[in-house]
Amino acid sequence: MMTDNDKMNACGVSEAIGFLLIFSIVIAGIGLVTLYGYPLLMKQQTSADEQIMEKNMIVLQNDIKSLAYKTVPYKETSLKVGSGTLSVHHALTPSQSTFRISDSVGPDIEFHPGELRYESVGAQTDISLQNGAVIKRARTGEGSVMLAEPRWFYDDVTKTLVINLISLNSTGTLAKTGIGTVQMKLGETSYVSQNGAGGLTVTLDYTPDPTQDTSTAWKTYLTRNGWTETGANSYRFADSVNTLVVKRYDVIVQSI
Repeated sequence: MMTDNDKMNACGVSEAIGFLLIFSIVIAGIGLVTLYGYPLLMKQQTSADEQIMEKNMIVLQNDIKSLAYKTVPYKETSLKVGSGTLSVHHALTPSQSTFRISDSVGPDIEFHPGELRYESVGAQTDISLQNGAVIKRARTGEGSVMLAEPRWFYDDVTKTLVINLISLNSTGTLAKTGIGTVQMKLGETSYVSQNGAGGLTVTLDYTPDPTQDTSTAWKTYLTRNGWTETGANSYRFADSVNTLVVKRYDVIVQSI
C-alpha cells in the first residue's frame, strides 16, 4: 500500500513530466515556425516590397513624362524603399549602356541614358528606370522584361518617326533605403530633325552595360514596334521614313 509520501512523490513526478512535455511541444513549435514559417514570411515580405517598387518606378516614369513632355519644371514623389536600395547611376558613367541612332542623311546620334535603379537584396532582382522605360532584370540570369514602355511612336500616314531620349543625371552620388523623396527637375533639352524625300533608313545599335544587361527587354520592345533585328543588338526600322525626329531631355535627380 502507498504511503502519503509516495503519493506526493508520484504527483510531483507527474507534474514534472507534464511540464517537460508541454515545454518540449512549445519549443518544437517555435522551432518549426522559425525553420519553415519565418523564411516564408520574409519571402512574402520581399515579394511585396518588390511589387511596391515596380509601382513606384511607374509613378517616377510618369513624373519624368510630366517633366519632359508637359514642361513641368519640378516633380517630387515620396516613396518607401524596402528590401533593397534605390540609387542614381549617372549618364556619364563609363560603363553605362549606349544607344546609337543612324540614318542615311545625318550624322550618328550617340546617347547614354543613365538610370534610376532599385536593387533588391532578397529577391536578387533589379528594377531600372532607363531611357523612359521601366525594366525588370534578374541578377541570376540573362533575361529582362519591360514593365512600362518609353514614349516612341511612328505616324504611318506622314511616315514620321519620333524617338524620345531621356537621360538621368545627378549632382552627386545618391542612394536610399527606407522612406525617401525623389526630387527631379528638367535640365537641358535638344531637338534634331532629319528629312529625306526619298525615304530615310533608320538604324539603332544598343550597347548594354556589361554589369546590367537589359538587351532582352529592348529587343522585345523594338521588334514589336516596327524594328527588325539585323544583328546582335542592332536594329533597322522596317519602313522608309520621311522624317526622323530625335528629342533629348536631361532630367536631373536632386535628391532621393
